[in-house]
Amino acid sequence: MTQQGVRLTAEQVLALAPDDASRKAGARLGGEGPWSQIGGSASGSLWGLCKGSGSTPYRTVVDLTGPAYTCSCPSRKFPCKHALGLLLLWAAQGADEGGEAPQWAARWLAGRAAKATRPAAPGGPADEEGARRRAERRAARVGAGVTELEQRLTDLLRGGLAGQERSGYAGWEETAARMVDAQAPGLAGRVRELGAIPGCGPAWPARMLEEAALLHLLDRAWLGVAGLPGSLAATVRGRVGLPASGEGEAVRDHWLVLAHHDTASPDGRLTTRRTWLRGLTGGRPALVLEFGPPGRLPGPTLPVGLVLEAEARFRPGSAGLRADLGERSGAATPCRSTPAGVSTGAALEAYGAALREDPWLDSWPVVLGPVVPVPGELGWQLADAEGGCALPVTLSGAGSRSGLWRLAALSGGGPVTVFGECGHRGFTPLTAWRPGSPDPVALG
Repeated sequence: MTQQGVRLTAEQVLALAPDDASRKAGARLGGEGPWSQIGGSASGSLWGLCKGSGSTPYRTVVDLTGPAYTCSCPSRKFPCKHALGLLLLWAAQGADEGGEAPQWAARWLAGRAAKATRPAAPGGPADEEGARRRAERRAARVGAGVTELEQRLTDLLRGGLAGQERSGYAGWEETAARMVDAQAPGLAGRVRELGAIPGCGPAWPARMLEEAALLHLLDRAWLGVAGLPGSLAATVRGRVGLPASGEGEAVRDHWLVLAHHDTASPDGRLTTRRTWLRGLTGGRPALVLEFGPPGRLPGPTLPVGLVLEAEARFRPGSAGLRADLGERSGAATPCRSTPAGVSTGAALEAYGAALREDPWLDSWPVVLGPVVPVPGELGWQLADAEGGCALPVTLSGAGSRSGLWRLAALSGGGPVTVFGECGHRGFTPLTAWRPGSPDPVALG
């Protein structure tokens, strides 16, 4: 369910909870407040002391390769709220992997290691067999959740969309909670987004029908995941909310930081930072995701316009976008040139090609240029400077109206180079460059 070097998301951690009470209690312990002596090892273990009601803090250890847990608290739940809180803290900001485990943690970890080195019983290693059974149990839970969700979507279409404004959000939140219980946090997030659409603008019925169709497509893909090609199967598992199985391609390049922006989860419990990179040698885009606990940002930001030499390890699926930065070589340096852009038509072609790899992809990172911002009755557009096509500008998500006017002022009616996210609703501008200037201007 987890493996060394793979960071779970907060929803994936909460999916490990044995019940809703543990989930809520663990979420309250996901900040640094009650914790001390937090540490981790490169071999995949975490430990920490959690202050409780008594004078002695609880000793909590997690072996991520299982995962397996131990805690000195009296709870009989597995994992307990302290193990969940430690995992949430790790999911948000990681842990120092350079420290030595304290004796109380090292003793339990050594016992785990000793068991792993015992001769395997006939029929295969015990850990592999246990992992297979756990994977089967989780797949069964997800399958049951998908079947229930399909019935919910069927009821929605039979009853019609007109009554959704009166029905309210509570029913969808209950369905999302059922998906979390089924250990499918990705489905839970999409259900919450679907339930928030009714009443949001005059065209909400069409948008709700679109999102319901995409959710139905994901359900059907999960039910037939065994027959899908490897990359598409990995994408489906990731969209449902399962951790990536295996490591993807490692690419070493000089990576230009194109943009970054932070978004908060609907419940305010998590801040997600999206950092867009582009390899200067290979031209490959990369998306690095970081997470911060309640009230805190994910960590130091990579300034836009810097170039760093590093290895990026891409995760399976996700149209080859999601990556984790590995070892860096040398200090980051400012980029001395404006990134090369493409036409609006080429941007749409790139997004269309990405949709073949991931049909649920909302957008694709593109550098446009040279383009001219053009106002109109139906909203702003980015038009090719040499004529041809244009893309509508959307301000949803990371975009802002102040950023749009900043782009217009930067352009002054002339061509500019713009980086942003090109999707089915239009283009969201995030960063721009003046002609002949390597200095970026953040628009988000």
